Amino acid sequence: MRSIWNGAISFGLVSIPIKLVNATESHSISFRQIHLADGGRIRYRKVCELDEQEVTAAEIGKAYEDADGTMIPITDEDLASLPLPTAKTIEIVAFVPATEIDPLQMDAAYYLSANGVPAAKPYTLLREALKRSQKVAVAKYALRGRERLGMLRVVDDVIAMHGLLWPDEIRATDGVAPESDVTVRDAELDLADALMATLGEVDMDTLHDDYREAVETLIASKASGEALQPAASDEPGGGKVIDLIAALENSVRAAKEARGEEPGEAEGASVAKVTSLAGRKKSGGTGAKKKAASTATSTGRKAAGKKTTPGRTPAKKTTARSATKSATKKTTANTAAKTAKSATGAKPAARKASPKKRASA
Repeated sequence: MRSIWNGAISFGLVSIPIKLVNATESHSISFRQIHLADGGRIRYRKVCELDEQEVTAAEIGKAYEDADGTMIPITDEDLASLPLPTAKTIEIVAFVPATEIDPLQMDAAYYLSANGVPAAKPYTLLREALKRSQKVAVAKYALRGRERLGMLRVVDDVIAMHGLLWPDEIRATDGVAPESDVTVRDAELDLADALMATLGEVDMDTLHDDYREAVETLIASKASGEALQPAASDEPGGGKVIDLIAALENSVRAAKEARGEEPGEAEGASVAKVTSLAGRKKSGGTGAKKKAASTATSTGRKAAGKKTTPGRTPAKKTTARSATKSATKKTTANTAAKTAKSATGAKPAARKASPKKRASA
């Protein structure tokens, strides 16, 4: 990778020669302006507004425009005479935890490469010290005509530097938050938590620029003379939420479907509980019927086992028959019911014989 700046890291009395390399690259697609009538390219020329003559780069200098419009010329010699200790040095001023750096300050990112064999030892020393301390280094450096703030941290086995905005370059949040008081209910927070859990984590390497790919496809189709069919796009929501609960529920459902999950998977525990309760009710009903049949059977047996008297014979017969009918309603009580019938069938014969004996007597 081509270096864009050569200098040194100042680490106390240790100086580490380094080269500055861009850590990022832009993949955005740029367009040119053309004349619609004939397709000719539009070009800008640098023209002096006083004599309206085009000027070359050698004829162009710097100036500061004052509030009243006055131009104050500033030469390269004027700037070179200013005391700037960080002109060719990345001067480390402190080591702090990474959490103390506001992400809003993050700017461009660079890799710092050791410049030459003698720089390898102190470079490795600083890298390992940053790793073991679990801190980042705050530094000052000069680049492209201005002094800047930077943060040094370790990425893999390389020291990386993030350009930082100065604290006074971060704007306050005044007037950005909603002005009216808004109350959020626990149910809404629960749904928001459910949506966050459903979306889950993401592998950053899988994210890509869909719009850039669509533009590349458009350019390729136009270059080959093919007609590109417009892609169907979802209607935007318009930024107006009518029912927040419904919107959150729909979001959770859509997120689950996108991840290939069933919409009701999260409620599996509650469904299992309902099934269990229903099963208990069903088994409880069956047990009650079995118990009733068993009671009826035992009643029949007791009725059959008692001594018969002429006045109580019809009542006992009725009781035994009712018990037998109740017992036969369940398959599990059939055998017991048959036993009860046989027991009650033997005694009525004895009851019929009893009056005859009394008549003969």
